[in-house]
Amino acid sequence: MEDGNQTWVREFILRGLTDEPHIQALLFVLFLGIYAVTVLGNTGMTFLIRTDSQLQSPMYFFLGNLSCVDLCYSTAVTPKTMATIITSNKAISFAGCAVQLFSFSVFASSECFLLVVMAYDRYVAICNPLHYSVVISGYVCALLVSVAYSGGLLLAVMHTACTFSLSFCGSNEINHFFCDMPPLWEISCTDTSSNQVLIFVIATSLGATSCSIIMTSYGYIIATILKIRSSDGRRKAFSTCASHITAVSIFFGTIFFMYLRPSSSYSVTQDKVVSVFYTVVIPMLNPLIYGLRNEEVKGALNRLMGSRV
Repeated sequence: MEDGNQTWVREFILRGLTDEPHIQALLFVLFLGIYAVTVLGNTGMTFLIRTDSQLQSPMYFFLGNLSCVDLCYSTAVTPKTMATIITSNKAISFAGCAVQLFSFSVFASSECFLLVVMAYDRYVAICNPLHYSVVISGYVCALLVSVAYSGGLLLAVMHTACTFSLSFCGSNEINHFFCDMPPLWEISCTDTSSNQVLIFVIATSLGATSCSIIMTSYGYIIATILKIRSSDGRRKAFSTCASHITAVSIFFGTIFFMYLRPSSSYSVTQDKVVSVFYTVVIPMLNPLIYGLRNEEVKGALNRLMGSRV
């Protein structure tokens, strides 16, 4: 669409990860395999939690929501990425790009808040076990999850508004495999410095607050566990937290590296590799981390398989 001497962008071109045909074929197979595991793992985890009577507790309620979020934010990126790899059509409409950024932001931000909620849940369960059923009631569970989704929605609106309030009147080639903020800012013909400062302040504030809550919770948890005299009791308490600590470390470590590193250290190739990890790989890892390290989940899976035989 033309306005005077300027051409306004109506669609974008996703340049993807590479232009090498043989590498593209390998990437498609790799992404297809990872996405299949992501779908099976997260839907399977959600199904187990909903159907197994021994998994009807707040911890698994939050884990079920985490699985749903992982599936949704992987789906916001991976299918479109595979389509651009396997076909010659790398175009995405202006509206489609906005929807992709919004969808990804909603679920990725919600995951951040859910991980905080899960840390608080473990804190109450281990440090105040006698009051657990009162503090983490069904109403509180629903409220905490609602707050997590609402926070994710609010952040997604801010991210999308900050990005698509910019003008795109020059190049429409996004040097990335999905519509993310930094590569979109790069091709904008508007000064993005204020947008970058705003997003940096929001991300830093929320990231610092989330990490502080998680670290404080686990500080109390570790102190409480060390006071347990029984070695079996300590082992069981640690095992319920190990999966969550692993998931938190991977998710927040990747996000902080991606969005809070100095602009002087920005690298397109590095940015793409890290983006693949947190958009494609992490949603696959979470059900494996929680499933393989959790005896109750493995027991529920065995009961399900046994009932089908």
